[in-house]
Amino acid sequence: MKLSFNTLAALLAAGSFSYAQSPAAGGGAPARQAATPATSIASVTQGLKKYDGFFNFYYDEKSGKVYLEVDKLDKEFLYFSSLTDGVGSGGPERGQASSAIAKFVKVGSKVLLVEPVYSYRAITENVDEKKAVENAFAKSVIWGFVPTAVEGDKMLIDLTPFIIRDSQNIASRLGVRRAAGPVSVPQPAGGGGAYRMDESRSVLYLENTKNFPKNTEFEALITFTGGNPNTGFFGGGPGLAPDPSAVSVKMHQSFVELPDDKYKTRRFDARSAFGMFSYMDFSAPMTEPIVKRFIRRHRLEKKNPGSAPSEAVKPIVYYIDRGAPGPVKQALIEGGAFWNEAFEAAGYKNAFQVKELPEGADPMDIRYNVVNWVNRNGSPRGFSYGSSYVDPRTGEIIKGVVTLGSDRHRQDYLIAEGLLQPYEDGKPIPKAMQELALARIRQLSAHEIGHTLGFNHNFAASPKDRASVMDYPFPKFSLKADGNVDISDSYAKGIGSWDKRAVMWGYTEFPAGKEEEGLEKIMQETLKQGFIYIPDIGGNAHPTSHQWDDGSNPIDQMTNIMTVRRKVLDNFSEKAIRKGEPMATIEEVLVPVYLLHRYQVEAVAKSVGGLYFTHAVKNDGQVVTRMVEPKEQWRALESLLSTITPEALALPEALIKKIPPRPSGYPASLETFSGHTGPTFDPIAAAETAAGTTLSYLLNAERAARLVEYNARDEKQPGLMPVIDKLFESTWKAPAVPGYKGELQTLVNNLSLKYLLNLAANSKAPESVRGEALLKVSELGDWMKGKLAGAAPKQKANMLFGLSQIEEFNKNPNKFEPASVLDMPPGAPIMGLMDFMGCSQTHFQGEQ
Repeated sequence: MKLSFNTLAALLAAGSFSYAQSPAAGGGAPARQAATPATSIASVTQGLKKYDGFFNFYYDEKSGKVYLEVDKLDKEFLYFSSLTDGVGSGGPERGQASSAIAKFVKVGSKVLLVEPVYSYRAITENVDEKKAVENAFAKSVIWGFVPTAVEGDKMLIDLTPFIIRDSQNIASRLGVRRAAGPVSVPQPAGGGGAYRMDESRSVLYLENTKNFPKNTEFEALITFTGGNPNTGFFGGGPGLAPDPSAVSVKMHQSFVELPDDKYKTRRFDARSAFGMFSYMDFSAPMTEPIVKRFIRRHRLEKKNPGSAPSEAVKPIVYYIDRGAPGPVKQALIEGGAFWNEAFEAAGYKNAFQVKELPEGADPMDIRYNVVNWVNRNGSPRGFSYGSSYVDPRTGEIIKGVVTLGSDRHRQDYLIAEGLLQPYEDGKPIPKAMQELALARIRQLSAHEIGHTLGFNHNFAASPKDRASVMDYPFPKFSLKADGNVDISDSYAKGIGSWDKRAVMWGYTEFPAGKEEEGLEKIMQETLKQGFIYIPDIGGNAHPTSHQWDDGSNPIDQMTNIMTVRRKVLDNFSEKAIRKGEPMATIEEVLVPVYLLHRYQVEAVAKSVGGLYFTHAVKNDGQVVTRMVEPKEQWRALESLLSTITPEALALPEALIKKIPPRPSGYPASLETFSGHTGPTFDPIAAAETAAGTTLSYLLNAERAARLVEYNARDEKQPGLMPVIDKLFESTWKAPAVPGYKGELQTLVNNLSLKYLLNLAANSKAPESVRGEALLKVSELGDWMKGKLAGAAPKQKANMLFGLSQIEEFNKNPNKFEPASVLDMPPGAPIMGLMDFMGCSQTHFQGEQ
C-alpha cells in the first residue's frame, strides 16, 4: 500500500499508525512511548555545551549525547551524508556521498525527518497538478524522533542515534569480496562474513562535529564487527583493517541552508563539458521533453551587466589548505588561479580567485570553497577528487571541495629520476626534476578545481596542443641532440584554450532574452575552431580520446616514447637512486621507465577498430561518426606489435645484474614487479606485464566485435581474422631467436594464444567473434602440428604447451580458464575523481 505524505501524517496524528525502524537497518529509533516532553529547552540543556549555528545543538559530555534544537519545522534544507574514511582494498571509498533535500515535520507526538521528491515535479501554478505528482511517488521518512522538550514552536530532540549509525550503508558491502580476474564482481563472503555495526565501539567524533551560520556538521566513528579473515579484501583479511574483525571508519552528516531562489539555471548541452542536473517535469506539454536537463555551475553575476570586463557581484574564491608544504602550497595557488584566464574570456574581471585559507577559518564552513591537502600513510597513489555541494532543486554549486592526497608530486619526481638518472657523485641534482613535479601540482590543482566548477573530463584535448586542464596529461619529453632527455616542457602552463571556450559557454552573462542565441553563437565558434569534447565515454573506441596521452597523433607519439624509453633503458644504472640507497631499489625507479609506454598502448589500440564520433546535435555541422581509415588501423597495429618484440621487452644484461633480492627493511610492494623466480628480480615477468597489456587491448572483445562489424559494412576495413593473422605472423610464426630474447619470444607466444583463447571463451562476446577466434585457434593448432617434427627443442616445448592449451580449451570452451597474467604495477602519474553531491545523480569521474 502506498500512502501520500498527507495521509501518513493524518494516521500518525490520529495514533492509528506507528513509525518504527530497526537501528540495525539504518533507520530511526524503535517506536516506544516516551515520557512527556519538558516545556523548557533550558531545563534539559542546563550545563551542556551549546553550539550556535544553522541548527543550534548541545553536547552532553557525560553521556556523549547530542541534542538538536529544531526551530525550522517544515522548512527545507540540504542534507548530506558522506564517508570520511575509506576501508581500503577496493572497498567503500573515502569521499563517497549521498544527498537530499530534507525537512523536519511535526506529526502527532513525533518529529520526522522527511525527504520529499525532487526528481519528479510539476512546474506549474496549478496546485492540483502539483499535488497529483507529489502523491504519485513515495517520500522517505529518514528518521523519527520523540521530542525531549517542546517550547513554543521549538523542539529539542536527541540526535545521537541518528548520528551514530551506518549512514552510508557500508555493512552490507563489507560482507562481500571481489572475485579474482580482470573484472571485479562482488561475491558472497564465505563462512559467516557479514559485518554489523557495534554500538559499543561507535561514538560521536567531536573534532569534526561543528556549527556555522549556514551549516551544521556531525561526525561519528562507526565500528563494524564480524567478517571472515580468510576471505581477504571485502569480507575481511589483509588490507581491510589492522584487525579485520573490527573495521572502524568515520561517517559525516551535514544540515546546510538552502540558497535563495535567484539562481538562474542554464540548459544542458552535451557538447559543453558541463555535468548534467536533471528532473522529470510532468507538467511539460507533449510538444516538449518531459526530462528537463540543466548544467551544474556556480552562481556568478556581473556588477555591471553588459560591460566586459566587469567585476562579479560575488567572485568565486577558492581557499588552499594552510597545511600544504610551502612550495606545494604556492603551486596549488598558482595552478588554481589558471581558471581566472577563462573567466576573463567570459567577460569577468577578477571573478575567480585563489587564496590561502585565512587563519582560524574552518574548511568545513559552507561559505568556503576549499582545496584540502590530506596526509596519508602509504602510497602516493591515493585518490584526489573534486566534489561539489549542489542544490538538488536547481543544480547550483554551493560549495566546491577539492581533496588532494599528499606526496602526489612524488610519482612525477620518480619518473624524472628514471628519465634523467641524476645521482652522480659531485654533481648537483637538476632543478628541472622539482620543477616537473610542481608543474604537475599546478595542473592537479586546476584539474580538480575544474570539476568543482562543473566540468567533466575532456580526454580529446591533447591533440589540439594540450587544450584542457580537464584532460589527464602525460609528461612531454624528448631526446636532445646530445642524447639526454629534455623534460623542460613536461606540462602546460596556464589554462587551456578548450577550458576558455567551456567557461565562456557556461558562465557568460547574456542580456535578457538573448541567452539561447548567445549560447549557440559561442558553441558554433567553438566547433569552428576545431575543438572536440569527448569525456570518459570515449572508452576503447575513440582514436583521439585518451588518458595520459600527448601529441596530435597517438601512433607518432608511440614512436617517440619507445625511442626515449629504449635510450634510457640501455643506459639505466645506479645513477637513478640516491647515495646510500640499496641497489635493489633501482627497481622502483625502473618500473615507470620500463612501462613508460603503457598508456600510449591504450591510445594506439583505439585506432584498431576505432570510431571517430562527436556529441553532435541536429544540424550543428559536425561529422557524427567516421570509421578510422584502414591504412591508419594497420599502422596502429604495427605500432602495437612493435611493443611486444623481444627487442622492445629486453632489459640490458648489465642492468639485470644490478638488481639483487630485496634487503631487510625494503620489501617488495605494489610499486615493484611481481615474478616467478622467488626473491630474485624476474626480467621475464616484467616483460609479461608489459606484453600482457598490449595484447589485452588488442584482443579486447568489444574491439573484436567492432572489427567484425566494420569489415561487414566496408570490406576495406581490416576485420578481426586478418588482425589475428598479423599477430601470429609477428609472434608464433616469426623466426626463432636464441637465449634471453628467445624466452621473451616464448612468453609473448603464450600470451597471444592465452588472450585469443580468452576471447573465444568469452560468453559476452558476439558469437561471430567467438567463431572467428575459434577458427584462428584451430588454424594455429594445425600449424603447430605441422612444425613439430622439425622444431628445435625450445620451439618444440613452446608448441607442445600451446597445443596442450588448445586441447584443454576444446574439452569445454565455456569453462576454460588459462592462468592469469601478472598484474602490472600501478603507474598513473596522478589519480583523481569528480563527485557532485546534492543532485539526483552522484558522479565519479575516472581515475587520474
